Amino acid sequence: MNYENLFSQNLESNLKGRYITLNDIELLLLKFNSDSQLQIIGESVLGKSIYKYVVGTGKTKVLLWSQMHGNESTTTKALFDFFNLLNCNSEFAQQLLSKFTFCCLPMLNPDGALLYSRENANNIDLNRDAQDLTQPESRLLRSTFESFSPDYCYNLHDQRTIYGLGNANTKPATVSFLAPAFNENRDINEVRTKAIQVIIAMNNKLQEFIPNQVGRFDDTFNINCVGDTFQFLNVPTILIEAGHYQGDYDREVTRKFVFIALVEGLKKIYENDIVSNKIEDYMNIPHNKICFYDFIYKNVKINYDNNKIITNFAVQFKEEIIDNQLVFNAYTAAIGDLKGFSGHYEIDVEEALYEDLELNIPKIDQKAAFSIGKSIKFVNGLIDN
Repeated sequence: MNYENLFSQNLESNLKGRYITLNDIELLLLKFNSDSQLQIIGESVLGKSIYKYVVGTGKTKVLLWSQMHGNESTTTKALFDFFNLLNCNSEFAQQLLSKFTFCCLPMLNPDGALLYSRENANNIDLNRDAQDLTQPESRLLRSTFESFSPDYCYNLHDQRTIYGLGNANTKPATVSFLAPAFNENRDINEVRTKAIQVIIAMNNKLQEFIPNQVGRFDDTFNINCVGDTFQFLNVPTILIEAGHYQGDYDREVTRKFVFIALVEGLKKIYENDIVSNKIEDYMNIPHNKICFYDFIYKNVKINYDNNKIITNFAVQFKEEIIDNQLVFNAYTAAIGDLKGFSGHYEIDVEEALYEDLELNIPKIDQKAAFSIGKSIKFVNGLIDN
């Protein structure tokens, strides 16, 4: 199967960038509204519709949800690419629809999506509300889980650009996986093994496209998290985190790898070709590690208390909504040796002097606008041409 072609043929071109709201997906969902497959199942805190899309007639039931965290939109884009695949009438699509029944909540947190916030409108992290169920969005997910009674769950998220694999390759973690624990001991039972085997299949395929850029999240048990709760309730649950790919701050490349992972995992379930995988293959996926900044400037000369010192400093983008647009604004994040950290962009200024319009010293949370050696100006972290 040519995954590159499959993705390009089913790319939902109407969804782009990182700021994806309910307004962006509602019209797209309506084109799938046949045979009562699309339903509004409830409302968010602020009264926005939460949709459920059910498609397929197969025995194996799969529940997928995205944008539980409103500012994590990459997997929503990949989910709509996958919807297009399911509706393209190809032989492969018909195979999937005959094997599986998919129940999808493509935007669980529409209030957070509009605010570009991890939390919902009550400032609650829905992924820590799996037990108390204090929020309407949490209750809708749980009631859908109970009524649909899935055989597999897919919990779809984004992760920040700070994550890498902490190895000598200094590559970002573009996609990360987790088969959540179901108890404090992090034991591996039959249910968790099913999730692990799907992840192994997805990782094996992604290594063909992004070698050494697939990570694994820590599996410390937290019953308040949705994935841990569903695994505890004996449903194999797979966490997918869409991360950074080199230069891809809009995550238009990463969405392709999420799409590929989804398709490959389901294909392996369909073919019943996952039972031979070994648990060790999952354990050998390297752990995510916080080891990146967006920019690192090396060997910078700073005039500090009338003494010139040579140091490094790092700059990180903050994603901010300004005039209803998502803007990446760069701020100084760290100063010093920065051992163990890499930059998605690294610039060695070779002991040139740092200057800015304030104290001529980089300060934490200061906007990244400065000059190096008087002649090179940086605006928002980048060289100003």
